[in-house]
Amino acid sequence: MNIVVRPSKRELGRVAAAAGADAVRASIREHGRASIILATGASQFEMLAELVKAPGIDWGQVDIFHLDEYIGFPAEHPASFRRYLQERFISKLSAPPHVFQAIDGENDPVAECLRVGQIIAAHEIDVAFIGIGENGHLAFNDPPADFDTEEPFIVVDLDDACRRQQLGEGWFATIDDVPARAISMSIRQIMKSRTIICTVPDARKARAVKAAVEGPVTPNLPASILQEHAAATIFLDRESAALLS
Repeated sequence: MNIVVRPSKRELGRVAAAAGADAVRASIREHGRASIILATGASQFEMLAELVKAPGIDWGQVDIFHLDEYIGFPAEHPASFRRYLQERFISKLSAPPHVFQAIDGENDPVAECLRVGQIIAAHEIDVAFIGIGENGHLAFNDPPADFDTEEPFIVVDLDDACRRQQLGEGWFATIDDVPARAISMSIRQIMKSRTIICTVPDARKARAVKAAVEGPVTPNLPASILQEHAAATIFLDRESAALLS
């Protein structure tokens, strides 16, 4: 695991996107196509805004998966991750991706996990663009996370800290509006990615970053598993890196 620190969120987003774009271009050169994972949330704003402008990527050769989705949400809901990616990324690309494999939160969740799990199992993921939650989660794998399941996607219960983060980021009006369940990509599926670009700005993430980088690898801090990935880089700004020794 590598650590990169930049002075601002904007610069953080620029260098994280550039590193990820390099990996995407390399995969297209070597294999004729690339498969990537995209995260959502406020931490990804700057990175996605830069990635969508990255030169030299034939997006028609790229398959895009996303990490998670609330259960029972239509795509039109303001907090839907399908809507987030469509508005902030897919619609801004110079050409449509080869595939945008969305998770449909309105389907039966167990059946949907099987459906998207079978699809992603046929792909080797070249780059996973992810973040870390305030409680240390990866995707919606809240602590204690399941480090053992081989299922690519699982149904999860969201803990109070995770739900408060969604409220604090402004996606919902009240805590009662925040869903309690979601479909999430599993830890093992994320870790299968050849390259991981983890973008984590803001002071509110500093404690989780310190535990993930300097603490033990434990399901009680899911992001700590990134220590075991040889090609994972965590991109921090000055505030999120403030507690690192």
